[in-house]
Amino acid sequence: MKKFIYLFILYFSLLNFSVLANTNNMILKLKYGEVEIELYPEKAPNHVKRFKELADQGKYDNVVFHRVIDGFMAQTGDVKFGNSSDKNFNLSLAGTGGSDLPDLKAEFSDIPHTRGVLSAARSSDPDSANSQFFICFEAAPHLDRQYSAFGKVVKGMEFIDMIKRGEPNSGSVSNPDKIISLKSK
Repeated sequence: MKKFIYLFILYFSLLNFSVLANTNNMILKLKYGEVEIELYPEKAPNHVKRFKELADQGKYDNVVFHRVIDGFMAQTGDVKFGNSSDKNFNLSLAGTGGSDLPDLKAEFSDIPHTRGVLSAARSSDPDSANSQFFICFEAAPHLDRQYSAFGKVVKGMEFIDMIKRGEPNSGSVSNPDKIISLKSK
């Protein structure tokens, strides 16, 4: 009987671990394919919480990649002006808005800005991140410990690589690609 109880406890412990592990993975759907993202709540708990909250509410759905610089990064997440299916959509203002939630305090960590890393976009104020984020195409060590990195693409980076690039200097994109959907896995 003891053996059965131990097996029962072990089975449910492993099941619970599996369920918890998946809650920190997200699926980003692009027109090119699906991208899986692993989040790092132990490194940036408030940024992960905000990202998941907005994603699971559908706030990122149809939001454009308004700033995309070849060899650097693709930026998106302006839920105020960047949602191409919303009445407030304004491509010229995309990148200046955020959510109705308060800005987040910086959560700088030892996560390096390497290929596939997600990091919070912000103004010159380190504590101004809100809803916008970027995905690195290449390593950007000058951003390390300056921006709050909170996740990484673990599958489908080839689809991120297909995102339409913007102007060489500003990164502004005419007729930009968009997030089709972004949800917890």
